Amino acid sequence: MSENHWGEPEEAAAGSERPEQQDGKARAAVESERPATQREWRLIEKIVNSLNVEHRRARRWGIFFKLLTFSYLFALLWLFWSNSDIDADSMVPQAHTAVVDVSGPIMDGEEASADAIVTALRNAFKAERSHAVVMRINSPGGSPVQSGYVYDEIKRLRSLYPQKKLYAVITDIGASGAYYMAAAADEIYADKASLVGSIGVISSSFGFVELIDKIGIERRTLTAGENKAFLDPFSPLKEEDREFWQTVLETTHQQFIAQVKAGRGDRLKGGDELFSGLVWTGEQALELGLIDGLGSTSMVAREIVGVEKLIDYTARPQPLDRIIERLGIGVAKQLALELGLGSETVLR
Repeated sequence: MSENHWGEPEEAAAGSERPEQQDGKARAAVESERPATQREWRLIEKIVNSLNVEHRRARRWGIFFKLLTFSYLFALLWLFWSNSDIDADSMVPQAHTAVVDVSGPIMDGEEASADAIVTALRNAFKAERSHAVVMRINSPGGSPVQSGYVYDEIKRLRSLYPQKKLYAVITDIGASGAYYMAAAADEIYADKASLVGSIGVISSSFGFVELIDKIGIERRTLTAGENKAFLDPFSPLKEEDREFWQTVLETTHQQFIAQVKAGRGDRLKGGDELFSGLVWTGEQALELGLIDGLGSTSMVAREIVGVEKLIDYTARPQPLDRIIERLGIGVAKQLALELGLGSETVLR
């Protein structure tokens, strides 16, 4: 073992340091670690602050887009409501031919109810810039009462506005109650392949008497009035009931025939077969005098009325009702899919 110049072993000299030297080294070590720790905290602080900024920014944009979406929806609703209150004639400065659609079954509560059709016809006739009215029909018929309401209103409007003609144009089909209404028009047009006519009355039902006997069901019906259970499908059909109901149908049929004859007059060329409930093509109907010519709505407006511009006066459901109906249909369809009660088919 070697000795240093103090006479101490070198190992002992290296292992033994003065206290002030040891304190200096400790402070140096602490000082060397402190800057690294501060940098880490500053980095963490920056990350947290940036996350907060991004969160606030995302929240502001989310609120903005939500407000934008609600504003868009409210604007659409306002436009729908405002347009429903504006007379279509006031929005069209030029002369035009008014169009009223009769589509689907003619029933109370349906799109082609008497209330909807009559409202549209009144607006179309009242419009100062409409030169004529076209009732565009695509209907298999329906309630004789609803059809009779429209027939009577057409006659009244024609007398109030004698200078404005009403044309009925049959597209795919104008049968039964639909032709009942068309007969009140000044003239009727159809396509050569349209189905026209079916001047008759029908009443149909089912009888379940033998079925309930086979499965052991007892029918219990209590009435006050001997005919209150008239035409009950779970009871045998009485001959007197059948005969009485036939008189009701015959009476309604004669009312139908009388209105068609009053509307068409001498233009009818056929005999009793016209009122047998048969349906004809437009080409056949023209030969029988059930219609006045072959053509479409555009043709009538262009060549008969002389005003090609068409404006639709058809009464539509309220916007909110349409939205609720569509939402209801969508929810019901999705629920059916989730429960496995139906499937979606897409035609391409």
